[in-house]
Amino acid sequence: MTVRVLDAFAVLAFFHDEPGAQLVEEMILQAQDGKMELAICVVNLGEVYYSIARSSFREEAEDYIQQIQSMPIQIVDVDWELTRLAAQFKTSGNISYADCYAAALAKLQSGAVVTGDKEFKALEDDIKIVWLK
Repeated sequence: MTVRVLDAFAVLAFFHDEPGAQLVEEMILQAQDGKMELAICVVNLGEVYYSIARSSFREEAEDYIQQIQSMPIQIVDVDWELTRLAAQFKTSGNISYADCYAAALAKLQSGAVVTGDKEFKALEDDIKIVWLK
C-alpha cells in the first residue's frame, strides 16, 4: 500500500488552506477509504503544535492536534532506528533536524514525504518526495 509521510509544512498548508491543501485533503480521504497509509512523526507533530501556538494561542494548537489525532494518520513515536537515520540525513544536507525525521520515517516505511518545504531538495536523491504546489 502507498505510504505518505506528512511533514509540518503539509499539515499547516491543509489547516490554513494554502497551496497544496487540496492534495493533502485528497490523501486524507484516500487514507479514510483504506487506499493509502498516512503517517507523521511525533517530532513533526510537535512542529505543527509550536507553529500554531506561537502565531496564535495554545488552545488553538491543542485543537489542531486533536483534529489530527482523529484523522486516519498514524502518529509515529521516535526510536533509535528513526533517530539514527534522521541524524545521518542531518549530516548530509542543509535541512532542519525535524525535517530529517520526516525524511527518515519515509525512508523506513518505503514511502514518500509530502511537503512544499524546499529544504527537502537536499535529500531528493535519498528519499521520495511528493511536492505540494
